[in-house]
Amino acid sequence: MFSDKIIKLATETLQMARDKGLHLATAESCTGGLIMGALTEIAGSSDVVDRGFITYTNRAKMEVLGVTAETLRIGGAVTRVTAIAMAEGALAHSSANIAVSVTGIAGPGGGNSEKPVGLVHMACASRDGVILHEMHQFGDVGRDKVREATVIAALELFQRTMI
Repeated sequence: MFSDKIIKLATETLQMARDKGLHLATAESCTGGLIMGALTEIAGSSDVVDRGFITYTNRAKMEVLGVTAETLRIGGAVTRVTAIAMAEGALAHSSANIAVSVTGIAGPGGGNSEKPVGLVHMACASRDGVILHEMHQFGDVGRDKVREATVIAALELFQRTMI
């Protein structure tokens, strides 16, 4: 189901969390649960995986994660501030120590000149106050490839946050 690269990254991410006694959560929009799916593909992941939130709509982002209407009004769902708010919301609504969020435009439609297909914002927030943000422009390479690249980047971001 997942590529060898994703399985390797997910396994490493889980082991890093395990070694540090951390629990993980995800807040996913454009990946629709694929990051959590990759983590839970690994047997024994339940000792570090807390929960995942799939918040595809703005309404879900507000109701489930506490993202404010103002945050979404300012620039829309695919922005740095929304990604950070999603990660912070996942922490606030879970028992996790670290949460990663992703929001983007996987395509094939939905993009424009300001926010093209393949644009993804992601953030990782930890209970000790670390917040990392990344913006990726994967390009209009097809929905599957954008989502796969997003999962890889999110697992790598989890790892950088744990270092």
